Amino acid sequence: MVSPTSILSTSTGIPTQVLRTVPPRATATGSPVVDPGEWKSLPVVPALSPQAVDTFQKGIALGNNPQAFSKVGDGEVATSWFLTIFDLDPSYYDLGPHEYLEPVIETYAGSFEHVGIAAHAGFSTTLILDPLLAPDDVCEVEESPLECELRRHRPSFTFISLGTNQVWTPKLFEAELRQMVEICIERGVVPILATKGDNLEGDHSINAIIAEVAREYEIPLWNFWLALQSLPNQGLQADGEHLTWALNDFDDSEAMDHAWPVRNLTALQVLHGLMTELELE
Repeated sequence: MVSPTSILSTSTGIPTQVLRTVPPRATATGSPVVDPGEWKSLPVVPALSPQAVDTFQKGIALGNNPQAFSKVGDGEVATSWFLTIFDLDPSYYDLGPHEYLEPVIETYAGSFEHVGIAAHAGFSTTLILDPLLAPDDVCEVEESPLECELRRHRPSFTFISLGTNQVWTPKLFEAELRQMVEICIERGVVPILATKGDNLEGDHSINAIIAEVAREYEIPLWNFWLALQSLPNQGLQADGEHLTWALNDFDDSEAMDHAWPVRNLTALQVLHGLMTELELE
């Protein structure tokens, strides 16, 4: 488990790097857990654990593509607003002070625009694990949308962003999220779990679950929630659920007061961190 201590990006004010590690708190049974609310201070951009590096190397041995990632989740993943712009004309976005991210866009070209079988508006952990939701024409018998996506796209990483559609079933969400993580790890794919921006459940319990699962399996946690906290209305529309939208102009302070460019910027920063630690540049 990581300490909430972090440094701030000089250009965005977003916590991006862990400085030190501390021993996790243990329960009466000896199992370490994330303290209530502690996840709120975990950095937006995570470091890779030795376990995650091992999973990545296992995936390469299995034939996964080190220059591919998948998107798994609900409408915030399936939408064309999430990352797809970086596979289109560069005139559609402006990296501004983040030109160091250009190699990320080059390295993962093709994955930004790719919306796979396991990403769809309204999806939940239950639906992503349901073979009945996997298209018969491209998926094997009894193969879930997640399993089908990993087999066909052969990513080394996958963004998993879920929870908004399951705020009333936290126990089921937790059990099935663990199942999804185990499927990824078994196939040598490093899952990147994302905290969500909303708090429809009222107590942030879904994000606490996401952070605990990331800690338990020693996989990256993209603490997107934290990146939103300095934005007007925490980057949420009036309904308290949907993210505010603006063009991906990272050099425009007004645009960067909206959630979607921050979401895309921090996702690129997560990929950049993976590339740097794995020496993929």
